[in-house]
Amino acid sequence: MSDTLDPANVHAIFKAYDVRGTVPDQLDEELARATGRAYVQVVGGDTVVVGYDMRPSSPGLAGAFADGATAAGADVVMIGLASTDQLYFASGHLGHPGAMFTASHNPAQYNGIKMCRVNAQPIGMETGLAEIRDLVVSGKTIDADGPGTISEHDVLEAYAAYLLSLAPVVGRRLKVVIDAGNGMAGHTAPAVFDRVGADLVEIVPMYFELDGTFPNHEANPIDAANLVDLQARVLEVGADIGLAFDGDADRCFLVDERGRAVSPSTLTALIAARELAKEPGSTIIHNLITSRAVPELVKELGGVPVRTRVGHSFIKAKMAETNAIFGGEHSGHFYFRDFWRADSGMLAALHTLAALAETEAPLSELLADYERYPVSGEINSEVADQAMMMTKIETDYVGLDGVTTDWLDGLTVSHADWTFNVRPSNTEPLLRLNAEGKNDETMVRMRDEVLAKIRKAD
Repeated sequence: MSDTLDPANVHAIFKAYDVRGTVPDQLDEELARATGRAYVQVVGGDTVVVGYDMRPSSPGLAGAFADGATAAGADVVMIGLASTDQLYFASGHLGHPGAMFTASHNPAQYNGIKMCRVNAQPIGMETGLAEIRDLVVSGKTIDADGPGTISEHDVLEAYAAYLLSLAPVVGRRLKVVIDAGNGMAGHTAPAVFDRVGADLVEIVPMYFELDGTFPNHEANPIDAANLVDLQARVLEVGADIGLAFDGDADRCFLVDERGRAVSPSTLTALIAARELAKEPGSTIIHNLITSRAVPELVKELGGVPVRTRVGHSFIKAKMAETNAIFGGEHSGHFYFRDFWRADSGMLAALHTLAALAETEAPLSELLADYERYPVSGEINSEVADQAMMMTKIETDYVGLDGVTTDWLDGLTVSHADWTFNVRPSNTEPLLRLNAEGKNDETMVRMRDEVLAKIRKAD
């Protein structure tokens, strides 16, 4: 290993599902080059697809990774500027493993690498990422007898066409405000919606300029503060719907015609209904912090709901195991069997627009049956000993009439009238609370009750 690659730093930035760190002190071109060499050695294959987002450091890091990959003997197909789901498309469409340079919703000083095997199969700590990390630390990569080549291939138009083949938008004309957050939706949305056509969709663009310094707001729509501009614009122009994407555009969030943010659980239920209409009886994946409305509706529609842990590697693995047609997470990630089981914010958006265009009803009315229970959203609390705190909370509820508990992912406590989950952050001393109730009063009561236990006891 190069003397300038600090093993402690490498371990710090190789996370559970990807590489993520600040540039250049944690992630630089030397480390990216070493990762490219190790990636090819672990994953194998003659060709690798590489894409990158709009952050100023992304082209250089991607180029260094490509240099490392070619040194290990692989040919590299550079697809250039891309959303993460565009990279997944390239991996599936071209039949090669791939690497995407992005830090998703993180602030401007960050960058990272999301890696996959052929057909967008995820790489996490248990499926190759630890091996790549250890090779980077050891420096025991092997140069090929002859280096690979680097070529360019633009897949944007093929990506747009494929998404629209899965979710064509037909029906009434819609006015749609899109907040790209200066992220990669500013690159993909024009290609997609030019194909839909102005006779069906009028786009009101917000922050489409690709700018990895995020001059308007962070590209993290799960934070309500980053939806304020979109909500105001939807009301200002009288739009039918607002769409918000994160920095690498693999997540999508909705705002209805009243300017109200829509829960990702509600969108999960809507897409599940559409997919079940195509293939009755199919399996639908939902993670354990998704609203209980999702499995209820799936059962009512004749489908099979399957509950999983939080995280894309668990969702994708369970989809493969069950041949599920669709999977949704409360974080705004939506996974599609026909998109190589990968997540696509743009495909989720197209499903919503397709459903809305088929009816004369406003979005709020269309979604009414899919949002049955009030939810708290995710609330974080700093806790020094998360395991001990969760055990204390379980002790307070276990044995109470009608209460069940499980430890699939953190602690879930359920009752006919309410449910909550507390689970630890993988990277910070935080406990994350998600609560749900049969009505607003019940949800607020449980939310506040559990928060008081967490914060007082700590």
